[in-house]
Amino acid sequence: MPQGPDGTALGPMVIVATDQYEASPLAADDLARRMLPAAGRITVALAASRPLRKLLVSATETKMPGLWASMLCRKRFIDDKLLAATETGIDAVVILGAGFDTRAYRLPTLQDIPVYEVDLPENIARKNTALRKAFGRTPENVTLVPVDFETQDLAAELGKHGYRRDQRTFFVWEAVTQYLTEAAVRRTLGTLSAAPAGSKLAFTYIRRDFLDGTETFGAQAAYDEFVVKRRLWHFGLNPDEVGPFLAEYGWHAVEQCGPAEFTDRYVRPSGRELPVSEVERSVYAERR
Repeated sequence: MPQGPDGTALGPMVIVATDQYEASPLAADDLARRMLPAAGRITVALAASRPLRKLLVSATETKMPGLWASMLCRKRFIDDKLLAATETGIDAVVILGAGFDTRAYRLPTLQDIPVYEVDLPENIARKNTALRKAFGRTPENVTLVPVDFETQDLAAELGKHGYRRDQRTFFVWEAVTQYLTEAAVRRTLGTLSAAPAGSKLAFTYIRRDFLDGTETFGAQAAYDEFVVKRRLWHFGLNPDEVGPFLAEYGWHAVEQCGPAEFTDRYVRPSGRELPVSEVERSVYAERR
């Protein structure tokens, strides 16, 4: 498995697929397992055993307490916002850092909307393979767009694949910003700033005070691995910086969720007792 950002797409979908065994999964996804490569499907199959599933959750929580529920809640949050947007009207969906994400294939309201899945070339190749195995082909409304956010022009690459800037677009940017430099994050937001009024953005970010070591929120092992040893996580924000940062690019921050909000909205109603990490937070924004 690759050790760079292109090798991080598997883990979150294993968690999503495994959680489907629970009586009340935090994020419903009946396609997650089908989209995984063989190694991921084997792990998920083994997790059908409750004792083995508990071991998998425990191993995840050892690295970052609350990570399991955090990954599931952020996905549920984005799904909810995306579904609501399809009811009020959007013309396209752009998923930045799509990985093995299944939204374009499991949400019925997206079947008649053009969806552009953007990721590193290596991940796009893996996604293409996964789609052929799961469906025999890529659905007609979905376009795979290989882009390196650090070195390529996102607007130009999307344009080459048929995306129009005048489309009211829902942008999904889940678990990506931390892997980018600040320059790449700003360039991406610069591209998104061309979207018309009525466009939406849902994204996640890692806290800046975690990245600089000021506060590890009990996740020292994750800090040591992703920040110090592997140097994969670079960009972060603190909660009070989000609104002004987005405003620089014409986006209005509507809602921001962390452990308190996710616990009240998703975890407690499920009847499960799971902590949610403070390290990563989710944001919904609009262009008005």
